[in-house]
Amino acid sequence: MVAMIERAGGPAVRIPASKMLIDGQWCDAADGRTIPVFDPATEEKIADIAAAGAADVDRAVQAAHRTFESALWQKMRPLDRGRLLEKLTLLIERNAEELARLETLDNGKPYTVSRNIDMKFTVDALRYYGGWSSKMAGEYIQLSPLFDDGGTYRAYTERKPVGVVGGITPWNFPLGQAIQKIAPAIAFGCTIVLKPSEEASLTTLRLGELILEAGIPEGAINIVTGYGHEAGQALVDHPLVRKIAFTGSTATGQRILESSSRQMKRVTLELGGKSPTIVLADADLDKAIPGAANAIFHNSGQVCTAGSRLLIEASVFNEVTKGVARIARELKLGNGFDPLVQLGPLISARQMDRVASLVASGVEEGAEPLCGGERDGSKGYFYRPTVLAGGRPDMRIAREEVFGPVVLAMPINDVRQIKSLANDTEFGLGASIWTRNIDQAHLLASQIDCGTVWINTHNVLDVAMPFGGTKLSGLGREFGTEAIHAYSEPRTVCMRLEATDFG
Repeated sequence: MVAMIERAGGPAVRIPASKMLIDGQWCDAADGRTIPVFDPATEEKIADIAAAGAADVDRAVQAAHRTFESALWQKMRPLDRGRLLEKLTLLIERNAEELARLETLDNGKPYTVSRNIDMKFTVDALRYYGGWSSKMAGEYIQLSPLFDDGGTYRAYTERKPVGVVGGITPWNFPLGQAIQKIAPAIAFGCTIVLKPSEEASLTTLRLGELILEAGIPEGAINIVTGYGHEAGQALVDHPLVRKIAFTGSTATGQRILESSSRQMKRVTLELGGKSPTIVLADADLDKAIPGAANAIFHNSGQVCTAGSRLLIEASVFNEVTKGVARIARELKLGNGFDPLVQLGPLISARQMDRVASLVASGVEEGAEPLCGGERDGSKGYFYRPTVLAGGRPDMRIAREEVFGPVVLAMPINDVRQIKSLANDTEFGLGASIWTRNIDQAHLLASQIDCGTVWINTHNVLDVAMPFGGTKLSGLGREFGTEAIHAYSEPRTVCMRLEATDFG
């Protein structure tokens, strides 16, 4: 049974059945527990989802393992796995408006963002990996054996899927992140158990309905909802799970890495960030100022690569900070179904309180608030876009990931400080450089310790570009050709051929 929720400014939103998808069947948690779901824009309860326990996760993993070992899956042609992903793509395209409305209801982001960014990424990622399904290849190796025993030796490698994947996704881009784990797993011949964030699971459950409609074999994709410390931990600990693909906080990623090491699971960890936006004095400020604002305020700052440290050459510091603050004050906050709204709420009261606490610590330590710095309204988890000026690298707000619409601006008094300031963080996910001097930009980019550097832009993502971080921002890479290595492993075959004289 599904429910419909009316929302002002748009059609009613369909709520999918709040069950889990295990082995092609919808089911409740074994012990019947559920988790309430709230609209972050109104704080109203909109649904209940199943709270999976270890027994539920075990059923899902066992199903994924059976399917992976089955003749049907092992003998399926790579092209046919690609066709399955294309069928799912077409279904998502057909239901994109419904999915975007559901994403806005569950996550809070503006409908225009859900429809034009989240849905487009979802479709692009599916098509990209669908095309990759038949491109996985090994290599031929010519050997030089240590001992000449009269034989001839040859060797080759073939890439084999790792097996059952445990995918754990966050709440900031729920549907896109689900596909980010599912699409490469299926393309390269794995099966998967996906656990979405308990904060935003509804579009992933609706995706499960489309997965069944697409005819993807039962057990190939399983979806279990629940808390991270219960369902997520059970997935990480399960002996039949060969790989964990996780996107989320660094603290959780560290626990996953520790747990996975006991069974030597393969891991891909895309974790937190504290990305610098570097604005040099020769930058085109008409582009750099809105670029710096978009780097931090997009998706209400709930982006792992958000440009939360704004490093500005001293001679243009005031101009840039005032410009970013002006944009911040002009942004319209509100319910994502309002077509004029540019920023939605934060995901939860807990997240809003964390953001407020970090801002307060920054002010206490000497940063000057140029705008924002407080909750907006009394209903919904809205926090005003905030610019703090005059920050220092030793401040708590300069060290910790905020994951909200808050930027700390710090002056660059000597260009020789740029590298040390940019790298003065435990994180290393992204960075952007704004300058007209392209030679300088490329030379500086090579010295910043992070996974992605943007030049005169920020947060441009493409599934063809490898994505991930250094230091506490994670391990491994997703997207691009790197995904082949993330979801498959090489097997070497070595053979001895008897020498024959063909004249």
